[in-house]
Amino acid sequence: MDNVFLRDASHNVFSWNNLGDIKEGRGDLGEEMPVLVYRLMQFTMLDVLTRAYGKEQADEHFRKAGFLAGTEFARNALDLKTEFNTFLANLQKTLQTLKIGILRMEAFNPDNGSIVLTVAQDLDCSGLPVTNETVCYYDEGFIAGILEAYTGKKYDVREVDCWSNGDRVCRFNGVVK
Repeated sequence: MDNVFLRDASHNVFSWNNLGDIKEGRGDLGEEMPVLVYRLMQFTMLDVLTRAYGKEQADEHFRKAGFLAGTEFARNALDLKTEFNTFLANLQKTLQTLKIGILRMEAFNPDNGSIVLTVAQDLDCSGLPVTNETVCYYDEGFIAGILEAYTGKKYDVREVDCWSNGDRVCRFNGVVK
């Protein structure tokens, strides 16, 4: 097997298969870990990127990583050939089963594809202190990647409400570019 870390960096080297066989590899520890450990990795990585590239660029890198993850997640964990309501129900169930969050659709316009989604008990921010800002840039990309994988259309997804700005759900507006 190729060492994915030694490949030319100009190529996309991520593949769902690179995630490995977690059940086999983590035997006694299992597949789950505390949200604290996930956030420790996420927020320290964001801090390093912010120091190196500035806040806007770091946030955009997180969106791009989320987009890649969302695209691969949709292709490998969801059925992309079902009708919309079934797809949404499967997405909700999968996100809840994996403890990513509780997804709800607030609005969808079939004419232009615009969508409003909320995520409660969000993996990235639920329980953070209120800082009067939105912080779920990775989630913006993740949702955009899922929507593009399902619809074949490019989406711009932005968080408009967040736990960090005093709300108790994260709300995302998605529009077709």
